[in-house]
Amino acid sequence: MAEKASRRFHRVQNQDGAAVSTVSRALLNQDGLTFKDIDGSGTVSTVNDWRRPAAERAAAYVKQLSVHEKIAQLFVADWRMAKYPATGPMAVKVENPVYDETGILDETECDTETIFGKQHILGTTQMLKDAFYRHVILRANATPTDLADWINQVNAVCEECDHYIPMSATSNSRNENGEIVFGMNDAFGVLATWPGTLGIAAAVKGTGRIDIIDKFADTVRREWNACGMRKGYMYMADTVTDPRWQRTYGTFGEDPKLICEIMRHLIPGIQGKPKGVAKDGVAVTTKHFPGGGARENGFDPHYAAGQWNVYATEGSLENYHLPPFQVAVDCGTSSIMPYYSKPAAAKSAPQKDPAGNVIDLEPYGFAYNKYFIDTILRKQMGFTGYINSDSGITRNMAWGVEMLDGAERVGFAVNHAGVDIISGIFDVEAAQEAYDRAHNGYYETHPVPEGFTADQLVLTDEALDRAVSRTLTEMFEIGMVDDPYRDPEEAEAMVARQADWDEAAKVHRESVVLLKNDGTLPLTADKLAGKKVYAEAFHKDTRLSEQSTAKLRGLLEGVTLTEDPAEADYALLFLTPQSGAYFNATPGYLELDLCEGKTVHNVDEDGRPVAETHEETTVTGMGRIAEIAAAVHAHGGKVISNLNVTLAWQPGNLESLSDALTAGFDTYPEATLDVMLGRFAPVGKLPLTMPRGDEVLAVNAEGVCISPNDVPGFDKDQYMPDSLKDENGKAYAYRDAAGNYYEYGFGLQY
Repeated sequence: MAEKASRRFHRVQNQDGAAVSTVSRALLNQDGLTFKDIDGSGTVSTVNDWRRPAAERAAAYVKQLSVHEKIAQLFVADWRMAKYPATGPMAVKVENPVYDETGILDETECDTETIFGKQHILGTTQMLKDAFYRHVILRANATPTDLADWINQVNAVCEECDHYIPMSATSNSRNENGEIVFGMNDAFGVLATWPGTLGIAAAVKGTGRIDIIDKFADTVRREWNACGMRKGYMYMADTVTDPRWQRTYGTFGEDPKLICEIMRHLIPGIQGKPKGVAKDGVAVTTKHFPGGGARENGFDPHYAAGQWNVYATEGSLENYHLPPFQVAVDCGTSSIMPYYSKPAAAKSAPQKDPAGNVIDLEPYGFAYNKYFIDTILRKQMGFTGYINSDSGITRNMAWGVEMLDGAERVGFAVNHAGVDIISGIFDVEAAQEAYDRAHNGYYETHPVPEGFTADQLVLTDEALDRAVSRTLTEMFEIGMVDDPYRDPEEAEAMVARQADWDEAAKVHRESVVLLKNDGTLPLTADKLAGKKVYAEAFHKDTRLSEQSTAKLRGLLEGVTLTEDPAEADYALLFLTPQSGAYFNATPGYLELDLCEGKTVHNVDEDGRPVAETHEETTVTGMGRIAEIAAAVHAHGGKVISNLNVTLAWQPGNLESLSDALTAGFDTYPEATLDVMLGRFAPVGKLPLTMPRGDEVLAVNAEGVCISPNDVPGFDKDQYMPDSLKDENGKAYAYRDAAGNYYEYGFGLQY
């Protein structure tokens, strides 16, 4: 087996200057300094001179690249690691995989299909040398050593090309706990692991300590940089306003002010300096502009029913959705990802841009929407980074431009709207066609699609150079071009830092929210003396229920357990509901009730309720939970429950059975038990409002929700009918038996 690049690279640290590292690229010496021969010129050219500004180096390099090389830089898509064959419904099953001589690179050539579209995939070396792709998405839940080895190996191959551009391997976030879901939460548990982002927000809100974010961001930066991952599709600046939005769990909740404060610390912490990206920083892609929370009754834009952003409330875009993105811009976020969806003018109230103008809500997906990208984001908000589209916009999620062919979609996104890199598919053939049409008079003999102009639909040299210059600037800025290699042993040591894992564990405990307590908690040792405890975990998937139950019972060391609820003094019930599927529409609205076999209405193709019904389950065993509670209560026992909050669940079916109730956010069960057993006093506060019930989420025959989709839970009561309001003027938030409202910022202590 050939020696891997991790053992062959050489690094030189210039005194008071940049580090340069190489496997086979020549090093140049001048003025007592060392430079890397990036462009192959053999001189300390503008491109090779790390003393020059990143943007200047990028602009100079673009002039040297061929059209083929530049077009390859317009796309970023999934790639494979040899040791980590893809799993799950999106995985491509390869019967006879082919690896390179180091065993690190997957050289298999095959056809693939995901939710984003079909494509033919080359082997890694061919992809790098012939296709010249330099932007990939890594989803493998790999070890630090394997990440560093893979990135080192691909960069060694990149050095063998005439023009050297390193591999930019990006990933969704990896430092939060959660279920692995393709495209959302691809990896967790290897790097220092915090609770879900909602849990981080709950801890910040509860403790008032923004240094939680500082420590979190610093750990992300150090660990990712050590592994060689220098770009992250993270984090979400979206404000949750429709509780049925599947992506809720990846946000920091529903309060734009809290999200703004988090972004103000998170982005500089990860990128390594107050504005922009430092040499030891990780470039942040803030998503999903201008805010994905304004869903129409929860429909997700990965499928057709969710293609609209609805702003039914005047001023909602300006007041709730744009502010966190302005903070991201002010902090110099490296790139911004527009959402798939398009604005629904017919269903929206007037919305104003930051300059006070009424926005023309053109029905183009935001990656195609020039007004939002160029006028609002760049000219008015001052964004100077690059635009990274969401995955699949030129194929299956081309909302608003379905009438255009593939080449025209690329041209309209890059040339017209100002997108700099398109995610999901390596659509180089379409881009080449768009480029050719700009130079061969194509529209002199072919009709221009109605409503468009020819110059909007082609790919010009000016637009191509602009896009590639922006992504190259990021690479030069963070030192990837000069110093791409990382030591796997240093990566392992960085990720093994106990202080980071201890801080993460502390935030897990701080994220727990105490919602209800009749005095049962804390369940201290004296209360447990001579008592029996029944413990069970419930998921939608019974296989997961069995696994979680075994783990929960194993954590209750020293506690007398019973298999019979009828003889239990205390029952510990942990619920992890699940609703819908990320990439597929449900027959009706996403269900937020804690239910099993609940009959609900279907919706038509326009998202309106119809007479036909189907059954929904979010927790398998809800009937059994009621039986357990009844058995325990029959002899004076107490029921203590925990609800895992990934969506703004309707908690009534659980709260009514519970004497004490906590909420976690992909929080470790160990941390929840620390709170329940009195080892850690609860401090967390709800980062979003939990709805009262179906009545406050009801959708009328025209498809309009009784609570506005574009307003956070804490402000929905302003728009609710008086008939639903109680004596305190509240309608939306759930109110428990003790009279407490489960609204944003609520949380008990003891």
